[in-house]
Amino acid sequence: MRAIEIRAPGGPEVLQPCERPQPQPRPGELLIAVQASGVNRPDVLQRKGQYPVPPGVSDLPGLEIAGTVAAGAAEDLAATGLALGDPVCALVAGGGYAEFCVAPAGQCLPLPKGLTMIEAASLPETFFTVWQNVFAIAGLQRGQTLLVQGGSSGIGVTAIQLAKAFGAQVVATAGSDEKCAACLALGADAAINYKTQDFVAETRRATGGRGADVVLDMVAGPYIGRELEALAEDGRLALIAVQGGTASTIDAGLLLRKRITLTGSTLRPRSVAYKAALAQQLRQQVWPLIEAGRIRPVIHQVFPAVHAAQAHALMESGTHVGKIVLGWA
Repeated sequence: MRAIEIRAPGGPEVLQPCERPQPQPRPGELLIAVQASGVNRPDVLQRKGQYPVPPGVSDLPGLEIAGTVAAGAAEDLAATGLALGDPVCALVAGGGYAEFCVAPAGQCLPLPKGLTMIEAASLPETFFTVWQNVFAIAGLQRGQTLLVQGGSSGIGVTAIQLAKAFGAQVVATAGSDEKCAACLALGADAAINYKTQDFVAETRRATGGRGADVVLDMVAGPYIGRELEALAEDGRLALIAVQGGTASTIDAGLLLRKRITLTGSTLRPRSVAYKAALAQQLRQQVWPLIEAGRIRPVIHQVFPAVHAAQAHALMESGTHVGKIVLGWA
């Protein structure tokens, strides 16, 4: 099969087309004939040698795919209600940049009606991540306010739409007026240009001085201390990445006075059972919203898979709004 491998840690140019043996599904897995692969920030970190592959996982990058079921044991197909040839999208721990990829059966979801393979490939990584952190962990409720750092990113456009669909108010930050406009177009109630505005003051203004109930943060570093200021009492801060660095200084007294909960998580090393449970929640509660058109994939650009290096260069430029996808046609 054709695949894209990381020849050595480095820049986008180390992503090279190659030929690999087709993987074979083990018990509990399905083989997917991949038509599209999503590109995500963790893929960039893996390419740089900063995100180790879990034991037993393919060294090929790629955490989300869409395609058709090519093989799998009858009991695994029955457990998911899928059949050979069915169109699916799936969250995987690696190996997504290839024409065939094995996926745990419980992490395979039917293609939402009305979506293309390209659109479906943009869903799993961000939807699993946002659902886990904003809803399952931070417990965002109808009528509460979510502050999304990086609202124009793949995670950001998903968080904005999910929060709005479930009746929350959304404040999003972005690095340009154009990106702020994109966040507003997706339903955000307020958008803050973090390069020209103080996101703490603007978040307070947007919430009548109360602050946000939940913050979804991909930056960390100096942002965490400021996010404590932007949170309301009993607020929850969900940290999912450290793009701004791992060292943070916080006012522990503020943490106590506001009764703030600070959580961190990474999804890739979690158990198959844990991710399968998230998949079922998405299938029951979110897939109907996608099929009804209340939530839509936001695709910035599609690249032929052989141009994965260009896709990564675009990802690192930070100029995109939404998702970047590789096609295997």
